[in-house]
Amino acid sequence: MATVTQYSAVNLIADAKVDTDRWSRIPDEATIDRTRRAIEARKIRVVRAATADAARQALLDLIPEGAEVMNGSSTTLNEIGYEQLLKENPKRWRDYHAAVTAESDEEKRNTLRRKAVTADWFLSGVQAIAATGEIVGCDKTGSRVGAWPYGAGHLVLVSGANKIVSTLDDALARCWEYALPVEQQRAKRVYGTSSEIGNIVILEKEMDPDRVTLILVDESLGY
Repeated sequence: MATVTQYSAVNLIADAKVDTDRWSRIPDEATIDRTRRAIEARKIRVVRAATADAARQALLDLIPEGAEVMNGSSTTLNEIGYEQLLKENPKRWRDYHAAVTAESDEEKRNTLRRKAVTADWFLSGVQAIAATGEIVGCDKTGSRVGAWPYGAGHLVLVSGANKIVSTLDDALARCWEYALPVEQQRAKRVYGTSSEIGNIVILEKEMDPDRVTLILVDESLGY
């Protein structure tokens, strides 16, 4: 079961005034399976996980012993218990994110953040998945999606099935009409300011069939 945090969508959607029936519902199994096949046709590996706990175990199984890992800020990763997995760290991963957040000098921290998009293993949530196979990510500065197209050695995306929509146009609309308003509510609570979309990345087709993995969870996760 997913871990609900104070910044989970359930605690933000009322103030965000978003249409959850349209933008955050679990499709039927036939739609999920059709989406999986469409994604895999684009040379992106898909791992199905029934629960958040199973998704966390899939991460543990996928990333090798002693690997360099970095993650973008992600409510989905928080909800599957990734922070706790890093604390326990049974496979002795080298946590690049900890090095970034520990740096007090802003200029040095920004330099580390830019280098971090080339980590061996980069983990991220997503904002939308089209049933036609495209995966969409968006953020304000690019720190969460900069690794997607090329930088990271391996890219691991984790998403609830609630982010599946019919078309790429719908996926882009989901970013603006659902993900952004909810993220703005989180940003106001954390930073005292609103957010915006500065970057959108679409994974249309991966050239290296071993580089990108999507862990697709049969639960509502993130936003």
